[in-house]
Amino acid sequence: MQPSSPQANRPILGPGGLLDHSLIQSTLSLYGVYLANYALPLITVPYLARVLGPASWGILAIAQGLGNYVRLVVEYGFSLSATREVARSRDDRDRVAGLLAGVVGGQVALSVALLPVPLLAQSWVPVLREQPLLVWAAYFWAITQGASLVWLFQGLERMRFVAALDVGAKVLTTAGIFLFVKTPHDAAVVLVLQFVAGVLTLVIGFVVARREIPWQRPSVRETWSALRLGWSLFVFRSAVSVYTVGNAFILGLFATPTIVGYYSAAERISKALLGLLGPFGQVLYPRVSHLVRSAWEDARRLAQTGLWIMGAGGVLLGLVAYLGAPFLVRILLGPMFDPTVPVLRVLALLLPLIAVSNVLGIQWMLPLGLDHVFNRIILAAGVLNLGLAYWLAPRFAEMGMAWAVVIAEAFVTFVMYGYLRWRNLDPVRGAVGMPGEVG
Repeated sequence: MQPSSPQANRPILGPGGLLDHSLIQSTLSLYGVYLANYALPLITVPYLARVLGPASWGILAIAQGLGNYVRLVVEYGFSLSATREVARSRDDRDRVAGLLAGVVGGQVALSVALLPVPLLAQSWVPVLREQPLLVWAAYFWAITQGASLVWLFQGLERMRFVAALDVGAKVLTTAGIFLFVKTPHDAAVVLVLQFVAGVLTLVIGFVVARREIPWQRPSVRETWSALRLGWSLFVFRSAVSVYTVGNAFILGLFATPTIVGYYSAAERISKALLGLLGPFGQVLYPRVSHLVRSAWEDARRLAQTGLWIMGAGGVLLGLVAYLGAPFLVRILLGPMFDPTVPVLRVLALLLPLIAVSNVLGIQWMLPLGLDHVFNRIILAAGVLNLGLAYWLAPRFAEMGMAWAVVIAEAFVTFVMYGYLRWRNLDPVRGAVGMPGEVG
């Protein structure tokens, strides 16, 4: 067992505690912004549900699912790998500048390589053949989302700036939706508006970054180094995407747009509820990554605290989704979406499962350097989800897709916890391994 660090007896709260002023301030800032963002979908979702209807909503969800896969490749896991590296090297501005140049170079190369994707999607997905504007809008929207500089400011623990920028983009998009989306044929306009807002936030992010970080032109060496750095976590994010960001797209291969609309509406509500836990996880990850090398026991205790907070929050939100499903669907979506209620009740099971697996995996295993183990678990879950979707979706439509996702997430949660228990790295019971021994 590693000897306790000099700060091992620090309190969780209070002056000098693990949840110190800066961490709490970042968390509260993100929650303040999240609540502002939360209010905007409460306005736009009911409007879009009623204007577009289940069928057009489903087509939009399929295009967004395709865009999410593009975004995943462009983002390339940098939101985890580069954030972790910045958190570890935040005092070395030259190192951070080189990392920024490499990430930008890698994302430009990936964006160019993905240009054939919209053309292939129009050829292979029947429902998208008559929707060229929607497909290309999804592609360019995904590029701006994947190239976001959130990873840089998150690693520097500058989340208030990121949060404020995000609110501005959401407000701009919301205003545009009410001005320009008027009929079921305007689904593509939603993605065009999101693309415009994404371009503005990206430009502002680069302007601010250049004031703090010396800018240098990406070189082949730095680009390749950044791609190597993000590879293992890109594999992880790719596997996760199979049962998180692209479910509507997968379901669209087996079901009608209306069925996809029912499923994606339930998924939208469950993700909105889960997002209430997101800000805490965002600020926890760089702090644990920083502590795990210098104050092992502090890192474990912070992860343990995060697990209890996220777990309790996930259970509470799951109950809200299950018990309040009829009310939420009727108020947010309208009577046309009544078939969404049983789907939302199944997806309510995801909230506690994802809350726990997020802490065990992203907030604990990744800071410990257990990327490869993490990737194997997630890849296995992705394969499981695809197999279940292929078997269940054609037979049970939206309900089959929902159960496929829940079973895959349950697999992730229990296997992660079992592995950590086996390696004596369970943050609840007390991790006994040394940081250098667990990679």
